[in-house]
Amino acid sequence: MAGIDLHTHLAPELGEAEIAELPGVSADHGRLAVDGSHGGPPRLNQPEALEAWLDERSLDAAAVSPPPPFFRQHLLVTEAERWVRALNDGIRRAVTGRPRLLPMAYLPLEHPKLALAELDHLLTQDGWAGFAASAGGRSTSLADPSLEPLWRRLSADGRPVMLHPGSSPDTRLGEFYLANLLGNPYETAVAVAQLLFGEVTTRHPGLRFLLVHCGGCVPAVLGRWQQGVDTNRPDVPALATPLRQAIRSFYIDCLAHDPDVVDLAVRVFGADRMVLGSDWPFPMGSDDPVTLLSHRDSGFVQQVGEENARTLLGTFT
Repeated sequence: MAGIDLHTHLAPELGEAEIAELPGVSADHGRLAVDGSHGGPPRLNQPEALEAWLDERSLDAAAVSPPPPFFRQHLLVTEAERWVRALNDGIRRAVTGRPRLLPMAYLPLEHPKLALAELDHLLTQDGWAGFAASAGGRSTSLADPSLEPLWRRLSADGRPVMLHPGSSPDTRLGEFYLANLLGNPYETAVAVAQLLFGEVTTRHPGLRFLLVHCGGCVPAVLGRWQQGVDTNRPDVPALATPLRQAIRSFYIDCLAHDPDVVDLAVRVFGADRMVLGSDWPFPMGSDDPVTLLSHRDSGFVQQVGEENARTLLGTFT
């Protein structure tokens, strides 16, 4: 079917001179490595493989962002400044001459002033479909006042901001692959809670956040959050907008691996807020995201794959 996958990943393409100037970065048989990790499967370094996959799935395009191992949120601000600029330059280079691959630039929310400076630099460039940032992980609380200038600028710009969970700092998740299986949906929920209880999206109605993994834990816990508001729980602020209404400003992908969760997310966020997301090329993704919607009617599948995606991407498509 025609459609756009809003959740795919590639490694940045960096030259030898760039790599030599970046501590912790190396090239290993054609694959970029950071902090001792390749960041994912070999296809992460093969944009032509992503194009071939789109052909096989009859999809029109894919939004591309770096995966979490390339966020490198542990870096101090000086090193992070050099890395983030190289990362974004490398993502642009990886998709150059490949118009079906729509690049999303990374913003380091663990360093709010740097994130704003990098956004100012990116806004002077053409070709960015949107932005990507870490949900949870080591990011500053998304309700922190230090991020207000960034939110104002992104709200005025209007392009989507994909929140992808960073590495959870919870050391209990070291066994059973729980850092991914539980940490990823949990970190997304932390980020959304900060945005909602901090009324960030209410103050900045132009913000358009895309949540991956079908919104993580959010569909299951939003009612509990509202109960906390309704019963005046300690430290829970009174909100001008009910959470069921405020959550409708977010978009989600369909990557739930469970049709019941897809249906719940549609009820919570709205049918007009779901888009395709495969998490290509990672094994925790889906090799065919359209099949995640196969239990629903064809009109809904078309809406998700085409209409909602083009609305989210705006004039870029």
